[in-house]
Amino acid sequence: MAPDMAAADQDHRALAARLTSALHLAVPPVGIAFRATAVADLPAFDHPLVPPGPDGRRGRVPASCVFWVEGLRGSFQTAPEDHGNCSVGLLTHGLADLEDLADREDVAALVAEGWVGPEAVASLPRVRPAPGAIVYGPGTSLPVPPDVLLLRVQARQLMVLRDALPALRIEGKPQCHIVALAQQGVPAASVGCALSRARTGMRPEEMTCALPGAQLAATVEAVERTVESDTAVAVYAAKDARRFQRHRTVPEGDPPADPGETGRR
Repeated sequence: MAPDMAAADQDHRALAARLTSALHLAVPPVGIAFRATAVADLPAFDHPLVPPGPDGRRGRVPASCVFWVEGLRGSFQTAPEDHGNCSVGLLTHGLADLEDLADREDVAALVAEGWVGPEAVASLPRVRPAPGAIVYGPGTSLPVPPDVLLLRVQARQLMVLRDALPALRIEGKPQCHIVALAQQGVPAASVGCALSRARTGMRPEEMTCALPGAQLAATVEAVERTVESDTAVAVYAAKDARRFQRHRTVPEGDPPADPGETGRR
């Protein structure tokens, strides 16, 4: 590997570590890289392909979002067919066109339940160009620079990210489309979706945020500045609140806060 490439790789790992520390992330970030061809010397995801369903769907996991969970355990790469069980994930990851998916059972079930309309599916953002391989792994050790850094966050962490990144979009279902937005340079968070939550086992309080890899250095600096500012404001607010604790009045009829105060009256 050339020295400049080695420095860039180290830089994205260090940036992911700084982001983890600044936000106090409970779950480490996962890096996602979209490649035209497979990466040499990187293991392929090796879970078995399940037998095809009645509509031909098959994959190595139930949906592409499950690779976010698997990526916490170590780095690997996937081929397009590994994602084949979830039609929505195939679409948002640029691995299939809508006309190829219209007759599939999972799309029909989502539309029949009113969970999503055909127009909404057609307008979903998609990864471009279509990848030949997708790399997943811990952001702090990913062997290639990520196109997207995916975070699992709670409300306070999302508050910091929203203040640090004015362009951050807050999205809903399907959750995986924020990856396509970030790949196109748009930071985006998602409140999640029932489909992905059931498949990934995300906790109820968790949300996701996808950050463009090309903007990672500026993003980390903005987050660190925001955390510093928020900390200063929180310290001020806590000090200010003590005025009310010192001068709080006791409602008539209630016992005094100090048991010895009765004897001093």
